[in-house]
Parts: sequence; C-alpha cells; structure tokens
Amino acid sequence: MQYPYLQEISTSRQVIQQFGGYNHNLRISDGEFYDMKNLTSDYYPIAATRPPRGTYASPEKASGLIAKDSLCYVDGSQFVINEYRVEMGLSDTPKTMVSMGAYVIIFPDKKYINTENFDDYGDIEAFTVVPDGAELDLCRINGEKYTDVIKSSTQPEDPKNMDLWIDTSSSPNVLKQFSESSGMWVTIATTYVKISSPGIGEKFGQHDGVTISGMPDDLSDFNGNFVIWEKTDDYIVITGMLAESKTLDRAITIGRRMPNMDFVIESGNRLWGCRYGLDLNNEIVNEIYASKLGDFKNWACYMGISTDSYTVSVGSDGQFTGAITHLGYPLFFKETCLHKIYGTMPSNYQVQTTACRGVQKGSSKSLAIVNEVLYYKAPLAVCAYDGSLPREISGPLGEVYYTHAVAGGHGNKYFISMSDSDGVYSLFVYDAAKGMWHKEDDSKVKEFCVCREKLYYIDSDGKIKYLSGNDNETIQWSLETGILGTDSPDQKYLSKITLRLSMEPGSNIYVYAQYDSDNNWRPVASISVKALRSFTLPIRPRRCDHLRLKLEGTGQMKLFSIAKTTENGSDVCD
Repeated sequence: MQYPYLQEISTSRQVIQQFGGYNHNLRISDGEFYDMKNLTSDYYPIAATRPPRGTYASPEKASGLIAKDSLCYVDGSQFVINEYRVEMGLSDTPKTMVSMGAYVIIFPDKKYINTENFDDYGDIEAFTVVPDGAELDLCRINGEKYTDVIKSSTQPEDPKNMDLWIDTSSSPNVLKQFSESSGMWVTIATTYVKISSPGIGEKFGQHDGVTISGMPDDLSDFNGNFVIWEKTDDYIVITGMLAESKTLDRAITIGRRMPNMDFVIESGNRLWGCRYGLDLNNEIVNEIYASKLGDFKNWACYMGISTDSYTVSVGSDGQFTGAITHLGYPLFFKETCLHKIYGTMPSNYQVQTTACRGVQKGSSKSLAIVNEVLYYKAPLAVCAYDGSLPREISGPLGEVYYTHAVAGGHGNKYFISMSDSDGVYSLFVYDAAKGMWHKEDDSKVKEFCVCREKLYYIDSDGKIKYLSGNDNETIQWSLETGILGTDSPDQKYLSKITLRLSMEPGSNIYVYAQYDSDNNWRPVASISVKALRSFTLPIRPRRCDHLRLKLEGTGQMKLFSIAKTTENGSDVCD
C-alpha cells in the first residue's frame, strides 16, 4: 500500500541582537527602527528606554541659562544663582548670556553681573548729558593745563627752552615746543583737551572709548569717538587741538556705547559679535566686532595697541545666523558660509570665509560642541564640523524638513530639539561615539546648558529640567520596525516572531502589527509585568507579503533580541 508523501516545509530563523537606533527611511537595516519614542543608546547593542529626567526649578518666567560655579538663569527681571536672586530690571525678552571671567553679560539688555560679587552689576553702556557751561582747555595727558602759550602765525622771537607756541598759520593749528639743543621749534604730535564739568567723568573709566555729540559748529572736530586718557569725576581728557579755551553755551552728550549685535560670544578674553542691518547710527552694516581685551564695556577704544577694540566689514551677503567659539577661534555663520577669525590682536586679525553649509536661519541655538566636533542645524541637514569642512550626519532622520533647532552637547551625545513642517517638535539624540540617532519625545526645548556634568534645559512650560535625573518619572515608550519580509524575492512569509526583553515591575507592553502597508495597527500581544524578570513574547502574525511591528509600553524596558522565523510558500502569488 502506498501512502502520500508530504514534503516538509522549509523554514529559516534569523535573530537580531544588535539594534542600531532611529532610521526614518523607507529601506532600513535589521535592528534599526523607523520610529521610536524615549529610547537611548546607553545600553547598545540592546535597545532600551532612556533614563528618567529630573526637575531643577520651576521659575515664573525662565528666559536664559548659563553655567558658572552652579547653574544660573534669568527669571523675569531677576538673575538667579544658587537660588539667590538679584533684581536687575531685565526686560521681558529671550536672553543670551555670555560668560567672561567671573562676569555674566546679558543680551539684549546689555547688562552685566559679577558672580563673585553680586553687588557688582549694571549697564554696559553709560551716558552723561553735560549741561552748558562746560570748559575746554588745551592740556597735557595728565590733565594739567598749559600756561604761557604763545599764539601767533609767525615764530616768536628770542624763544627759551621748552617754550610753547600755537602756530596759527596752518589749519588745523599746531602746538610746538622750542628745543634749545637743536635751536628748532618741534611739533608736539599728540595734543590733549580737558573738558571740565561737575560729574562729567563719574560713569566712565580711564581709557574708555566714548562718543561725544552736540558740540557747536566751531568745535565740530570734537564730535565723534574718543579715548578718555585721564579722568576724575569732574573732568575728562581726550585727544584734540584747541587754539584757545572755550566755554560751551549748550549741552553735550558723552556715551560709552555697545554696537547692536545679532549674536555675541567670548573668545580670547574678548567679547565678539556680528551685525547685519542697522547700526547705532541707523546705517546698514555687515560687520564683525571685538571688545577691548579683558573689557566687555569698551567697543570703540582705539589707542594703537594690542588691547584695542576691533571692527571689520565682511563681503558675504545675507544675515548672520549663528556664532560660537570652536577650538579657540571665533566662528560667525550665515546660511551659505562661515567666517573664521585668525590672529591674536587687532593688528594681525584675519577673516577667512569658507563657502559651505552654514547654520539655518532661526537655528542659532543648534550650535553645540561634542568631543571637539561642532554640530549644528544647516538648512537641509544636521552637520558636523571639525575645523575643515562640514559633513552631513542626519541621513537617518529621513526626508522630514526641520526648523527652529535648539541643541546641547553632553558627554558623547548631541541633543537637538526641532520642529517639522507641521509645527510638531521632536527631541533627537545623536551618539557621536556610536554614530547612531535615537528619538526621545516631543519636547520643545528653549535652551540647553551643561553644568556640573548635567545637561539642563528649559522646556515649553518654562520649567528647568535635567537629563538623567533621579525622579520617579514613568516613561512611555514605543518603537516601530521597518518593513519586515521584503529581504527575499522568493514567496516566503513570516510565521513567527519572538521578542526577548526585560521590564521593570508594574510596567506594561502592547504589540501591534500592520500588514501589507494598510495603515491599520492591529493588537497581537500584550503583557503586564509584576516582577522584575526577562521573558520571551512569541507573536504569530497572519500570512502576508510584508508587515511592520510596533511596541508600546510604560516603564523601563530592555529589548535583547528579535527572532524571525520564515517559511517558504508557493511560487504562485496570492
């Protein structure tokens, strides 16, 4: 008797034990995830949920962060350090804060505070209106007035050694001094004028660069930028030439001004800034500035020495979009280029312009340094810059167009929060050491700051939080695979999928499947965990051409492997 022969169905099994992170493209590798929420690379090659976050403070209106000996922030009009509050009368605007020595400089308010002496704070700019009656006298650099000065258009007869003569035959007039050894009148190259009025010098310091305005027409040469060479509360000494003493019949204004700047950074004990647009005089500029060495208050101090302020115009078109100090060099970005400053002092500063992908407009806060590499959001990519040329690292983010990026660097990771074209925010993390992306959640971050080995940020509710906190945060997580079952041209199908994972007590997991790209997620398995253990979750999908899996859950989770069992089907398509 003959019995029918049943041919055994050929099966194969593939186990995925290495998970490579987020990859939002149509074709991705086994172990990568098309979408995810709240996963981390900390346990690579295991897929795991991120650590819980903590809350540092809940200010009424946080608008800026900076790291000193402890975290500092602005809350409304106050500056806060170690929960000590200093009322500075700050404006209700987003803040940029720059550290320079013990000082914190706050923009756009143009204010400063000494974090070692909280009583030392105030305005960078200073202005004094000098009432009529101010006196102008020719003087020495120390403020001593000249006496017995001869004024004529011809040389005085029978001069004595050190006699002074104002030569009125030339315009402008020239001050000369007689040298008995040479028998000649020698021109004094630099002359000084003393402006005297009660309180005129109270707000200024020696060698401050100031702007004077309001002088009458016959003294118009004294309108402009000057250096205060000597001062007391009641007089200042500036460069200039005066044939005779004058008493003003009008008020004048003396001010120490700071340029309008789009972005400000610190480098080499100077503040640096850039401006594309109207300057203080309502003139269109395209300039880069540097303050006086070690003095953030002075931006127009030109004494011909190495500590001078610095200004340079650049020829690139378009607005500045960001600035940062990288490897000791100030960098100023536009969307299509970057300007790098070389040199050690104004006499040898050079601006090198590199045409490349710059910082996206509106993403100036995406600039962050991780392991000496600068990362930032370019118009169509996230780029890494090591000092040569930028390279793109955002291929796994897919074809989604992101804007308004804010980023921070911590350890080996680059955290970036940005909005898609629908206004939906996502917080991504790039692990520079492992070269992989992960997606955390929909946090809209206003600013990041690293302080004492923790990464802090201001969230959309104005709370100041930190990553890797110790709070008992219940984490909601999810992960979505790419398309499974398209890796072979033969008629095969997935007959079984086995997940090996562990979860903490009290957590839940739900598994969904989407068959043949029909956009419907169908529940296929679920489990609640009562004790800390690892377990195997077998899934038997229905027969289909291809499928996706989505896992959702709460609590801490670690996914160790995904095993796929494949069976050969008929050569005839369904």
